[in-house]
Amino acid sequence: MIKHILAIDDSAAMRQILSATLTIAGYGVTVAADGIEGLEAALAERFDLVLTDQHMPGKSGLDLIAELRANHAYKSTPILVLTTEDGEPFKEAARAAGATGWIEKPLDPDLLTELVAALSEVEPQG
Repeated sequence: MIKHILAIDDSAAMRQILSATLTIAGYGVTVAADGIEGLEAALAERFDLVLTDQHMPGKSGLDLIAELRANHAYKSTPILVLTTEDGEPFKEAARAAGATGWIEKPLDPDLLTELVAALSEVEPQG
């Protein structure tokens, strides 16, 4: 069950959209402004879902995902990448880093809430 979500994006407008959309849908949301801040937040508190932008200063989304996957607490946590990239090389790199999936920007708030609800119904793998 997904209750608390970490949303990481270097765009203040995107953080606001993610926070508002997910809060209205009933989720607790914590936002971070970049990959470094996001990693610190994820290690300080356990989240049920991580949404991360790909292109950020300091640490990219895929680097962040790889670091989270190396942490036992995030081995099976759903992690989605928010990106403008849609090419197969990026998708392969995202899978290799451990991403559960990706959402292409511009963000469709309805699609986001549907995807989070669908992920919430999937039982975590041990």
